[in-house]
Amino acid sequence: MGTNNFDCVVIGAGHAGIEAAHAAARIGAKTALITIDKNKIGAMSCNPAIGGLAKGQIVREVDALGGLMGLATDATGIQFRMLNRSKGPAVQSPRAQADKYRYQQFMISALEQTPNLTIIEQMAVEIVVENGRVVGVRCKDGWVCDTKTVIVATGTFLRGLMHIGQESFEGGRRGEPASDDLSVCLERLGLVVKRLKTGTPPRLDARTIDYDKLEAQHGDKEPAPFSFMNDRIDRPQIPCWITYTNEKIHKIIRDNLDRAPLYTGQIKSTGPRYCPSIETKIIRFADRERHQVFLEPEELEQKVIYCNGISTSLPKDVQDEIIRNLPGCENAGIVHYGYAIEYDYCPPVQLKNNLETKKIAGLFLAGQINGTSGYEEAAGQGIIAGINAVRFLQGAEPIVLGRDQAYIGVMIDDLLTKGLGIEGVGIPDEPYRMFTSRAEYRLSLRSDNADRRLTAVGKSAGLVDNSRWERFQKKLNDIELLREYLAKNKRDGVSLWEQLRRPNSPLAPVLAELPEIKDAGFSSEVIGAAVIDAKYEGYLVKQERLAAGLQAWDKKQIPADLDYNAITHLRPEAKEKLTLFRPQTLGQAGRISGITPADVTVIQIHLKKYYQEIR
Repeated sequence: MGTNNFDCVVIGAGHAGIEAAHAAARIGAKTALITIDKNKIGAMSCNPAIGGLAKGQIVREVDALGGLMGLATDATGIQFRMLNRSKGPAVQSPRAQADKYRYQQFMISALEQTPNLTIIEQMAVEIVVENGRVVGVRCKDGWVCDTKTVIVATGTFLRGLMHIGQESFEGGRRGEPASDDLSVCLERLGLVVKRLKTGTPPRLDARTIDYDKLEAQHGDKEPAPFSFMNDRIDRPQIPCWITYTNEKIHKIIRDNLDRAPLYTGQIKSTGPRYCPSIETKIIRFADRERHQVFLEPEELEQKVIYCNGISTSLPKDVQDEIIRNLPGCENAGIVHYGYAIEYDYCPPVQLKNNLETKKIAGLFLAGQINGTSGYEEAAGQGIIAGINAVRFLQGAEPIVLGRDQAYIGVMIDDLLTKGLGIEGVGIPDEPYRMFTSRAEYRLSLRSDNADRRLTAVGKSAGLVDNSRWERFQKKLNDIELLREYLAKNKRDGVSLWEQLRRPNSPLAPVLAELPEIKDAGFSSEVIGAAVIDAKYEGYLVKQERLAAGLQAWDKKQIPADLDYNAITHLRPEAKEKLTLFRPQTLGQAGRISGITPADVTVIQIHLKKYYQEIR
């Protein structure tokens, strides 16, 4: 096995684990990545797609910080689309269908070439803790490694239980074992462990589908890369296809609800509200005559088709009937049946804002173990956990992204202040998914400017290399030169910059074609950035003022051991929630559901007295 002494150990090699291990090792920590099967690193057990609404912004943020997901997607994508292209830049999001096997190969290769990183094929069963601090990890065969930090990124593997009809069997995902011992260990360490559920649809043999009955959905003619290190996408693109359920399929599902694990009590945990199973859709939207189904290739060779929109845990014979009645799929063969999976997670109010647990020093959690859904949300947490694990080792202040700084910051703050699955405080027990509507600063948290928001942060963490930094500096310089030119030059007595600020400016779509702009050699990325900056300038000034006011509260620290029950005039409900959530700042306290501005004012007054007394 070789060395058994590491600075950081990452457990799990899904999308969170990949980014965590890569970040920690690249920054300089001697890192081990423990995974059950090295060949399954980066496996896409659900839809092999990256990005989407708000999720695409997260991928760009991970890339700007120096992560891998954007680079991997650009290298392995088979269809690229910019969602909401007809709407404003603030809600436009890149999305790509990826070749799931090439994506895995890219990630395996990238990690193998990362200095300071060792990949270990084992099943971790115990996190060894002494005096409230992480000191090691023990694996199933008895091998133990010493470490100062551990990042748990186990996805759906913790006590994973899969369901197809009345059949239930243990597993972390199809064909892979569950991890039970690690759940027991987390509980023994004093962490609250609860259950969530997710699921997948059936996969079809692509050769057995009648594409003449389907509506083709093509990618963009000029696909936009995810990574700021790439200028263009030169890969071949292939179409996806659209079909619809019908009343006959709906009747089949209704007639078999007595065999559906979701409705028989066999599945006891809650699944994602915004990505429901087809049986849930039929019940929840009983008036809908049909539901859209996207048939999406899982690889460039188009051997297997993912049926996006009919996630299910219904019995196999019912799934057969559903597919036989789906237009274009009447003769389609099912390669893999859909299934639901229940798994353990740790409600994230048990974390600090650096993703370290409050109970155990040096123990970090990232990804689905924190109750999130989606590859992108996992990657965003993974890279922050990796960075902060190293900063913990260095004794440095953690890197905490603000809500005005990144969607990753919004997500982590939501997890810490909104909670997930906490009994007695009216918070739903369901997986967290990122949406643009969750971000109050979405005008500035765009996918196009993630590098301008976060590359400097990645540089300060030690994760952004010189080539990325030099490229970024050139872009900033070009944007500034173009902005100066637009401000100085006028037409009809009005500067070009002011013309771009006007709603529906006729100059914006033709700016790149102006001879003087063409001759200067500005890239389309730089021109697009200048146009958006001009368009949003007035709105962003107002947003920055609002952010500045809220940041003042986020800088006011609350002692970890503050006794809320001793604070006079604080409402009982506020005492209960604040004791449970243990916010680290006044800003966090104010964002907890049910905490009023008056409650925060009471805490603020109490803290003034508190700090005077301890001086």
